[in-house]
Amino acid sequence: MAYRDLRDFIRALEENRELKRIPFEVDPVLEITEFADRAVKTGGPALLFEKPKGYGIPVLINSFASQRKMEIALETPSLEDVAARISEFLEMRAPEGLIGKIKMLPKLAEMGAFFPKTVSQGPCQEVVQTEGFSLFDIPVLKCWPEDGGRFITLPLVFSRNPDTGKRNCGMYRMQIFDERTAGMHWQTHKQGAEHYRRMAAQGMRRMDVAVAIGADPATMYSAILPLPPDLDEMMVSGFLRRSPVEMVKCKTCDLEVPANAEFVLEGYVEIGELRTEGPFGDHTGFYSLADEYPVFHVTCITRRRDPIYATTIVGPPPMEDYFMAKAIERIFLPLMRTQLPEVRDICMPAEGVVHNLILVSIRKSYPGHARKVMHAIWGLGQAMFSKCIIVVDEDVDVQNVREVAWKALNNIDPERDIQFVMGPVDSLDHASRLPNYGSKMGVDATKKWPGEGFTRPWPGVIGMPPDVKQRVDALWKQAGL
Repeated sequence: MAYRDLRDFIRALEENRELKRIPFEVDPVLEITEFADRAVKTGGPALLFEKPKGYGIPVLINSFASQRKMEIALETPSLEDVAARISEFLEMRAPEGLIGKIKMLPKLAEMGAFFPKTVSQGPCQEVVQTEGFSLFDIPVLKCWPEDGGRFITLPLVFSRNPDTGKRNCGMYRMQIFDERTAGMHWQTHKQGAEHYRRMAAQGMRRMDVAVAIGADPATMYSAILPLPPDLDEMMVSGFLRRSPVEMVKCKTCDLEVPANAEFVLEGYVEIGELRTEGPFGDHTGFYSLADEYPVFHVTCITRRRDPIYATTIVGPPPMEDYFMAKAIERIFLPLMRTQLPEVRDICMPAEGVVHNLILVSIRKSYPGHARKVMHAIWGLGQAMFSKCIIVVDEDVDVQNVREVAWKALNNIDPERDIQFVMGPVDSLDHASRLPNYGSKMGVDATKKWPGEGFTRPWPGVIGMPPDVKQRVDALWKQAGL
């Protein structure tokens, strides 16, 4: 049975001893961040602050901050099981014969359960506030000392493509400017920004936007997934949770939001209105600089009668976002393989903060194969931001970063094997020569072939024969070691 809402998820975390309630007063300004940072770096539980200083609304943080919590969130014993489900659906073909068609019926029925379902009302609208509300009534964190203000960090931001009418849900940080306005951090490559640009080109003046905070975990997680532009995140959430997401129409704008959310901020963005947003202590571990971004005007807040505020922090790795990205790495590997079947595994180490480093092992089949894979990855959606890609042979375990470093550093001739290219880079890359544009590096750390101009002998890796290891196993015990 899928989690209906955030409360079901909290209960599951608690039942699995992955949640700690903090019953005393802790300040949302810096102190909750310090708690959360210490907890994630020591493998600690999710934290539910029952008395954030100055507020009667509990704060949940670190709910995704380990592999085990991600498994609880997605209701699976292993993330590889989710990847296997994706592979199974990708491999579906039109069945042959009557028996084949009958066997296909359960799968088709399951696919039908993915699609979101519109309902007439939901808990997120138990309280409707069109007057007398303030964003400062919510215990939004100021995360780091030099942040420009308080930031909503786990929002589900809904907008609509003006050309197709299709919904998009993304997760973009939101700095609270005052009681009724906030920054909308639409980086130029994001779908929200694309909708904004299309509306501007068509001469539109306002763009409806709705922001849900605190939903069931699969729905929250779906907002960060690197999906094709017009694939509905709510349908993907339905796939992950094996049950449709219930959606309810907003009160003051033409959008739908998860009916079981804790809070919903309804409003609009005025096309052409920008305001300075930031700085912000970001997932790179550095402060991202202040810049101009659209302004979100809140016209209505709807919420549960007793809401819980769900949030996260980012900063020097590893943080909660690392475990969320690691799950993407495991779950989306089958999708990458549909484009690049030679890829055996990938790894995005915590220190690479997602976009700075991807390790890739491949089944090498022809000269220059590693370079083909690098360029293909740079052409795959958000993987285009990958600053460094290191490609190794399939016998290298890319999940073992020490092994990759050892073999890669031994295998490369730097001038021959390192390639530089120019292209789009992550907006948060403070080292690029221009905003959103800079260089990227690919490293071919595979064994070199004669067809690649390498004619010297290639040495084997040192190792002991299995029979010697077995004999010494017994002698090792005899020696009391």
